[in-house]
Amino acid sequence: MRVKKKFLDLQSLLSERQRLRREGRIVVFTNGCFDLLHAGHARYLREARALGDALIVALNSDRSVLKLKGEGRPILSERERAEVMAALESVDYVTIFDEETPLQIISALLPDVLVKGGDWRLDKIVGREEVEASGGRVLSLPYLEGASTSAIIERILKSSAR
Repeated sequence: MRVKKKFLDLQSLLSERQRLRREGRIVVFTNGCFDLLHAGHARYLREARALGDALIVALNSDRSVLKLKGEGRPILSERERAEVMAALESVDYVTIFDEETPLQIISALLPDVLVKGGDWRLDKIVGREEVEASGGRVLSLPYLEGASTSAIIERILKSSAR
């Protein structure tokens, strides 16, 4: 029985993408910080995976999260976040990117389906033009209201102040 390695660097991921393409498999791609995994993330990742045969999740590096979210973030290191993400049944592959956006990875992989959460308008999704130009689809999946890492951090801070 072949045990699939889930955490891949970009070169290995490109090889895997080529294999999946040859087999006619539909590859779904998403990205994000996924700092503290919560119910909104779990639901979103299940829905994303249901759109194809393999789900690739690109995680923002620690440096990238700090730049996007500010001081005090990320809560969990990129290695911890990658390990948690790889443990999810709905996730087939995990990679980490250091840039502010995943455009380089998306342009290289050209997934069949690019997804983001419902808090992203289609015209703001990075990589949309590249994916659509290659014949792929870009979707914004429903957002679970109130489920966010920032909201969880706020709740923790409020409860610890009591």
